[in-house]
Formats: sequence, C-alpha cells, structure tokens
Amino acid sequence: MTALREKLNDTSLFRILYVIDLFFCMISFVQILAYVLLVPLFVWGLRLVYLNQRRYETFARMRFGIWVGAFLICSLISILFNISYTLLFSFIMFLHVLICFCIFYGMHTEPELDFRAELDIIAKVIVVLTTLFDLAGFFCLLFGVHFEFELSELYFVRFPIFENRFTGIFYNPNMLGFASVVSVVCCHFLSKPTMRDVRPRRIIGTGFLLTCAIINLFALILCDSNAAFVLMLGYVIVYVVYIFFDTRAGMSPSKVFIRIVVLMMVICVFIGSSLIFRTVFKAGFAAVTTKTNALVDVLFDDEKLINEITGGEMPEKPQDQAVTFNHENANIDSGRFRLWRESFDLFKISPIIGIANGNIVFYSEEYLNGSLQFSYHNSDLHNGFLTILVSTGVIGALLFGTFGFRFAKHAAEHLFLRRKTVRDEIYPCLFAFLSAYLAYAFFERALLYDISFLVLWFWLMMGYTGCYVAKYEHLIESQYLFHRKRVRRTLL
Repeated sequence: MTALREKLNDTSLFRILYVIDLFFCMISFVQILAYVLLVPLFVWGLRLVYLNQRRYETFARMRFGIWVGAFLICSLISILFNISYTLLFSFIMFLHVLICFCIFYGMHTEPELDFRAELDIIAKVIVVLTTLFDLAGFFCLLFGVHFEFELSELYFVRFPIFENRFTGIFYNPNMLGFASVVSVVCCHFLSKPTMRDVRPRRIIGTGFLLTCAIINLFALILCDSNAAFVLMLGYVIVYVVYIFFDTRAGMSPSKVFIRIVVLMMVICVFIGSSLIFRTVFKAGFAAVTTKTNALVDVLFDDEKLINEITGGEMPEKPQDQAVTFNHENANIDSGRFRLWRESFDLFKISPIIGIANGNIVFYSEEYLNGSLQFSYHNSDLHNGFLTILVSTGVIGALLFGTFGFRFAKHAAEHLFLRRKTVRDEIYPCLFAFLSAYLAYAFFERALLYDISFLVLWFWLMMGYTGCYVAKYEHLIESQYLFHRKRVRRTLL
C-alpha cells in the first residue's frame, strides 16, 4: 500500500501517463479505450492539484501566479453568470484548466523534480510510437490496404486515407500532422548533448533519430495539414533566428542590419523551397502509390492475371479515385472563416466576462446562425485565442494575455541574457516550439479549452520552460546594445 500511495502521489508519473493516454486518444483503433482510461486519469489529476497545493503551495510559489489566479476567478465568474444545461461541460473545462496550470505549467514548484528525465521518457515514447504508426500507414498505403468503419458522426475510422489525405492509424490528418511535428521536435530534443547524459543512449542514437525525423516529415507532408505545416515552419524559423542572434558580445547597428537582411533572405528561401518540395513530394508519392497498388492488384487478382495470360476479356472493375494527398475542400480556410465570423457574434453577447466555454455551441444554435454544432467538425472555433476571448470575455483575455506576455518576456531573457550560450541545451527548442505554437493556435483547437494531446503538449512545454526559468534565474545578466547602451531587463 505504501508503494501504491507513493505512485499515486507522483506528479511526474501522472504527467507521463496522462500525455501518453491523450496521444492514444488520437489513434483510431484504440481511441475509445484511451478515452475510457482518461476518466480515472483526470480524477487522479484533480487529486494531485489539491495535494500539490497542500505540499508545495503551488499558487503561492507559481511564477506569475497572480495572473493565473485572476484568470481562473474570471473563468469561474463567467460560468456562474451563464448557467445553462451545458453547466457540467463548462465546469469540466474549468477543472481541465486547473490541471493545465497547476500540474503542467506549475511543475516548477515541485522540489527536486528531474524534468529532463521526465522529458526523456515522454520524448522517446512519442518518437517510437509515431514512427511505428507512420510506417504501418505507409505500408498499408503502398499495398492498397484500406479500412472504413463508421459508428456515428463522432466515431469513425478512415484508414489509411481520410478525405484524400494520408491519415494512417490516426483519427484524422490534422492529428497525424501535429503528432509528426511533435515527433520531429522530440528528435531534436534527444539529439542535444544535455539530453544524452540523462540516460544511456542505447538504440536512441543519432542515426535512429535522423531516420525517425525523416519518416515523420514525410508523414507531415502527405497528411496535407496546413496548420501543422505552419507549426513546423515556425519552429525551424524561430530556431534559425535564435542561431543568428546567439552572440555573447554586443553588435554594431551595421552588423544587426546585415544579419537581419541575411536572415530574411534565408527565411524566404527556406519557405519557398519547403512549399515546392511539399508539392513535388506529394505528386511523386501519389504516382508511386498508384503504381504499387496496380502491381498488388495484378499479383493478387487471380482472375485478372489468368485473363491477361490467356488473352480473354474481363469486365473492368470500378477503380477508386487516385489519391493525390490534397485537400478535397478547395477553400483554403476549410470553413474556419465562417466559424470565426460566428465567434464575433458570440463575443457580442457578453463581451466583458464571456459566455463560458460550455455555452459556445449552445448559444450559437439558440441565438445565432447555428454555424457551430454538437458535431466533430463544427464544435469549436478552431482558433485558440478567439475561444479564450469568447469564453472569458475581454477581462479574461487580458489576464491570460498578461500572463503569456510576462512568461514570454522571462523566457526570452533566458535565451539571450545568459552568460554562456544555451545552444547545447533543449531550452532553445522549447522556446522555438512555444513561439511556433502561437501561430498554430490561430487555426486549430489549441491553447487551452480542449482536453487533447494538442493542448496538453503545449502546457507540458510551458512547464519545462518554466523549470529552466526557475532553475537558471541567477545566471541572467545585463548586456549591452550597440556597445554603449544597456538593455534593461524591464524593457524586455
């Protein structure tokens, strides 16, 4: 019993299991089981919120905790002033927000937490699982293995193609795209020298990580998820910007100007070449898939093979439409503009304190055009910032924005104002991912109000970044801008 109690009190173990279970919630054939397991894990997380507050005084020791507490109070007020039959859903979202802030972001309040060891476990699991699932999807795609099943609008399986896009074993292409980006980022994490010393490398060597990264990049291209592609581009661009300006000495105005010009040229070439490669690779892989499927049909269709040998005639079988790995929906927004227009009308209902997250679909159907529905595709605004604004109003959005700005300010200080470079650490990777995720949140169910792998991975990265900020605060120093003028930390 003592050993079991220690495990139940282990917040790090909870984060590992919770994130992995949410990952499996994106996998088609085990999704229902993963959601069932999510219920006791969620309750476990709430218990740890209470326990950590007693053990560590989480809110009192949390960085920028005053803004977090004010945002939570605003969220609760919004729920109480907008009571409807969706009250239970709103309250569950409020509890979910508590877990995000207290267990994930607030991990820096836990004494003696080895956050590198925790990240090492999670990153290796994500890399191995995502790569294996991608390979299984590629194998089935090349050999013409297809499976479709629909239980309801909320649960269906389209394997390995969903709406002309590669989805593999994942529930839909957008989830595959995000998982692929996360896997590539995890490969980058594990390649850092500071992460190699956490545990023996064993099979997780440089060659293995490079292979996994390439496989996941191919999956990212074939799933044709524009938002995930933006996330990947953003991650690389922010990291490249850091490399360009990672200098411990001051720079003259002319050097700053030259670096900015060169950087802009590099970014433009990188974006253009990435888009071209994406288009060419999809077309090339579509041709390869067509050929391999035709070959499989010849090898395993005995009747067709016999007729070809004997010269007999056989009526043509209806052929499936060739897969091109492009969106079937020609609209670049995929219907998001309609949802965003509806969100502004929802905002007008209660602009100060919001309408509470659980009422978004209900108010849309009850008072507006009904663009939002209780269905998989139209149950969210597909914009994390708009979701917070509509849910908590101007007050909540300002409080959340203040918290985010304060956190970003301190994170940027640790990136550029350390006495020594942090290039060999995972910190620049964390900063680059969080920065890119802000752009990603404009197009997906992200940032906060969704119990999903997409949201919890963001808060996990926030937590690890907070651990760095808390651990290395004493190493921050003032630097000089253009040799003479000092950069004040308060201005950053």
